[in-house]
Amino acid sequence: MNIILIKDVDNLGSAHEMVEVKPGYARNYLIPQKFAIEASGSNKKIMEERRKQLQKKEDKLMAQIASVTEVLKATPIKIGAKIGVSGKIFGSVTAIQIARAIREQKGYEIDRRRITILDDVKEAGLHKASIDFGKENIVEIEFEVVGE
Repeated sequence: MNIILIKDVDNLGSAHEMVEVKPGYARNYLIPQKFAIEASGSNKKIMEERRKQLQKKEDKLMAQIASVTEVLKATPIKIGAKIGVSGKIFGSVTAIQIARAIREQKGYEIDRRRITILDDVKEAGLHKASIDFGKENIVEIEFEVVGE
């Protein structure tokens, strides 16, 4: 039996994909749980239209991500920290501080959970972090730790 998946189903397929399953699995589990619909002519047209709309949204989102990436990579973000005489910082730099600095200096709101600091930040200078925008879009940015 051919069905169109509405949601991602483990070991079967992703949303808006047409798959073939046994009739009992479709009628007794997938369709009642709202994971899938029957692949009739009208449902195929509806899902194809949804797939086109999602593709347009994704293309628009990718363009926005590209513009944000350009701005973030242009210049390093400056983060203030208390620094000792030897150049070592007191405490550590966190993703929260990086997210706050991006918001204040570049004007973009980025969730702190998407930011990963790549190297150990123990002293002042340039360091790297990565931002995961989802859908395998990972951007590496530089930030500079300066004394306050």
